[in-house]
Formats: sequence, structure tokens, C-alpha cells
Amino acid sequence: MANSLGKLFRVTSFGESHGRLVGVVIDGCPAGLEINQADIQKELDKRKPAQTAASTSRKEADEADILSGIMNGRTTGAPVCLAVWNKDVKSADYEETKNIFRPGHADFTSYIKYNGYGDYRGGGRFSGRITAGFVMAGAVARKLLETIGVEIIAHTVEIGGIAAGRMSYEEIKRNINSNLLRCADKEAAVKMAAAIEEARRIGDSLGGIVEGIAPVLPVGLGEPVFSRLDGELAKALFAIPSVKGVEFGAGFGSARMKGSENNDPLSVENGRIITKTNNAGGVLGGISNGMPLVVRVAVKPTPSIAAAQQTLDMQKMQETQLEIKGRHDVCIVPRAAAVVEAMMALTLCDLALRAGFIAETI
Repeated sequence: MANSLGKLFRVTSFGESHGRLVGVVIDGCPAGLEINQADIQKELDKRKPAQTAASTSRKEADEADILSGIMNGRTTGAPVCLAVWNKDVKSADYEETKNIFRPGHADFTSYIKYNGYGDYRGGGRFSGRITAGFVMAGAVARKLLETIGVEIIAHTVEIGGIAAGRMSYEEIKRNINSNLLRCADKEAAVKMAAAIEEARRIGDSLGGIVEGIAPVLPVGLGEPVFSRLDGELAKALFAIPSVKGVEFGAGFGSARMKGSENNDPLSVENGRIITKTNNAGGVLGGISNGMPLVVRVAVKPTPSIAAAQQTLDMQKMQETQLEIKGRHDVCIVPRAAAVVEAMMALTLCDLALRAGFIAETI
């Protein structure tokens, strides 16, 4: 497996859904960064399931445990090891169906690749549970990015085909916590919640779209040609289970524009070079151009659904019907927003270190 991300700010993920713990080791974090357990816990809490009937009933405390690399509230320069312990684990449902591949999951591909030795409980290494480690590492990266004035926010812009209206960054930031769906458009959030409840009622699930924004970036992040800002970020975002698409700025919409429509006119504002529009999403030639970084992430419907599905019994090599038991979210989009923020932070932090915007000692 390839479990590490980044070059100078290098993150290694470990753990499985039903193992003893999940976590992350960060190598290359500068010494002297002021950070404590509460800073990390704040980000982890964003990832917790919402307290609704449509959320998983698995109740993990997800309390961040700092195992190394932070002393007296500051990083020491040593590897930072962070973990959360799995306590509410119920593996019986998976024992009953361990030879039956769940449609939409990695059961089939991981079984073949690892000769049946992979941890199948709760999806094991392929579970969304491992993103708790991503979020903890992202909390450290965010603190580093704050030292150069970079902030990040991710919000729900679509669930089940119901789209939020366009809003300014200030409106998004103000409204994002007004509902459990992390949707800044309050009216759209009510409709999304109703659609999620209906999907739950019929034993199904819904997907959606998360938009991530970094409103202020220095010009020069990204290392073309093979470590472009957009390329590195897309790689990180695709590491989130259930992500099926990533686009920047106008994204796929740019394919339907003329060049005169898609090009962003250059201008000067208060001595600073800007663009009048932001179809590029803040990235030109794989390098940040100083405009807001805007990325949208497509999240597929939760594959674990109660409705009966056709699948295969590997042991018998026969088709069978499967009704998935266990504890699952009807829609993971709101929880995914916290992970999108984390992966943006990890990527931007690594590239900022590589470009010299962040010093090796704070």
C-alpha cells in the first residue's frame, strides 16, 4: 500500500475501521508551532456524524490523542503522531458476510489485490473511518498556514441534485454552521435534509458536491510539471473514500465556453495584480495566481444501503442478494466537507514549505 502523502510535510496514515485505532504520523513539521489538543479536536469535531436519524449510529468519541512531537503546546521538530481509538466497534455483521462482496465498495478489488488477507471489517483500510487521521494532520497544517495568512473553508453546495445558491465567501463563512449539513444556503439545506430523510426511509443513500475555498494564497504555490498545485490537490482529494470527481474554477463548464468567456482578464487593484473573473479557480499553469483557490469535489452516494442489491458470494461463486446491516450514514457529504478542508490544508502546507513561504522553524 501507498500510505504517505507529501514531500516536505509528509503524512503517513495508519489504522483500520475496526482495528484498535486510526491515526497519522507527520514528518517534517517545523519546530515551534503553537498547537494543542483543543486545536486538533476542533477539526475532528467537524467530522463527527450529525445527530440525526440519517447519520450512522456508531458513536465514537474521536478524542485526539497526541502521542509524540508536541510538548508544552509547541511542536518539537520530531515526528508528530496523532491517533483516535476505536471503541464502539461491532464486527459481527461483517463476519456474517465476509465472503459476500458489497456493491460499490472495495471488497472485490481489495480481496483480489491482497489475496483475501485484507481487513474486511467495516471496510478496513478502505473505510471513511481512516479520514479521522487526515483531519488531525490537517489541523496541524492549518495552524502552519495561519502563520502566512492562509485560511480554508469547505461547504456543501449540492445533495441529491438539490443545489445551493451562489454566495460570497463572507456569506458562506457566516452561514456554514447554521445547519447540520454545512450548507450556507439555509433554504436549500431544508430541502436537502428532506431528501436525505426520504432516502433513509426507503433504505437508500444520496451523494453530493463539496466546494473548498482558500480565499487568499500567495502567488507561486505549485511545482510544475508533475507537482502542480491542482494536480497535487486532486491526488489528495481522491484519497478521500467516495470521491469520484474534482474540478477547479469553471471546471468542466470551461469545455462549453469560448476562450473569450473562459479567460480571466488581468487588472491591477491597490498595486496588486488580480483577475476580474476566476474561471481558473486560482490556478494557472499549475501555480497559484493569488486569486481564491476554488475546488469542487463530487462525493458518490454511500454504497452501504439497506435496500436489497445483487452481488456475488465469493466462496460459492454464485449470485446472491444482499441487504447491508451495520451502521451507516445515508449521506456523508457534510462530514466529507471537514476532510476536504484537511486535504486542502495538507497539500497547501507541503507546497508552501517547498516554495519557501513557511520556514523550517516557526
